[in-house]
Amino acid sequence: MRDIQASDITRAVAELSIQACCRLPEAMREALREAEKTEPSPTGRNILDQLLKNADIAEQELIPMCQDTGLAVVFADLGQDAHIVGGDFEQAIHEGIRQGYVNGYLRKSSVAEPLFERKNTGDNTPAIIHTRIVPGDALHLRLAPKGAGSENKSVLKMLVPADGLEGVRKVVLDAVLAAGPNSCPPMVVGVGIGGNMELAALCAKRAAARDVGTVNQDPRYAALEREFLEMINNTGIGPQGLGGLTTAVAVHIEWAPTHIASLPVAVNINCNAARHAETIL
Repeated sequence: MRDIQASDITRAVAELSIQACCRLPEAMREALREAEKTEPSPTGRNILDQLLKNADIAEQELIPMCQDTGLAVVFADLGQDAHIVGGDFEQAIHEGIRQGYVNGYLRKSSVAEPLFERKNTGDNTPAIIHTRIVPGDALHLRLAPKGAGSENKSVLKMLVPADGLEGVRKVVLDAVLAAGPNSCPPMVVGVGIGGNMELAALCAKRAAARDVGTVNQDPRYAALEREFLEMINNTGIGPQGLGGLTTAVAVHIEWAPTHIASLPVAVNINCNAARHAETIL
C-alpha cells in the first residue's frame, strides 16, 4: 500500500487548472499547423494562424487561451493499492480547482444551483469528478475544463440496433451541423457508442478529451474515426464557421458493451482550445 497525500492532490490539480487553460496541448498545436498548410480557404488559413498566435501569447504570458475556462471535469484513475491520507479525496480535488482558478485568475463559471438562483460559487467549484479504481498504486489525474459553447452542443440519442452504422453516422453529422460555428471550430469531436444513457455520454466525454493523434485500438473504430473526420470536414463549416475544409482536426470514438435492444450514441465536442492536462502521482 502506498500513501498519497491529499495536499499533493490539491497542488497537482491547481497546477493542472492553469496549465489546461493557458497552454494549448502540443498535439493540437501541431494539428492546427498542419491544417494551415492544407486549408484552401484564405479566411480559414488566417483564422488558423490567429489561433496559433493566440496560443503562443497565452502560453508566454500564462493567460487563458479563451475567456471561457469551463467547468472543471476531472478523470481520476486511482490505483487500488494507493491510500489517500491527510484529507478527503474529492475535497482535495475541489480545493485544487479553487486554488487554481482563484490564483490563476481564471474565469469562475460554476453556479451552485442550476434553475432558480443560479448564484456563482465564486471559485469554479465543485469539480465534476469521474473516478475509476484501477490496478497499481498511482493516481492518474486528467483535467479537461469544458466551456459552454461546445458543451451546449452535446447530443445523446438512444438508437436501436436496426439503426446501425447509418444511424450512428447521422447522429454525428447532425450534431456537427447543429453546432456550426458555435463550438468554435476547428473542433475535436468525441463520440461514445454503446453502454447505456449515462455511459455513452461518459464515453463521448472521454473521447473528446483524448490527445489529438491518438486512435482507437480497435481497427474498425479507428477506420470509423477517419471516415467521420472526412465526413465532417466535407460539410464546409470550416474554421470558426466561416467556410473551409478544417471543421475538425480529429474524431475520437470510445465504445462500451450495451443491451441487446440498444444502440446509444453520444456526441461531445471540444472547441479549438481542446483544454486538458494530466499528471501522475
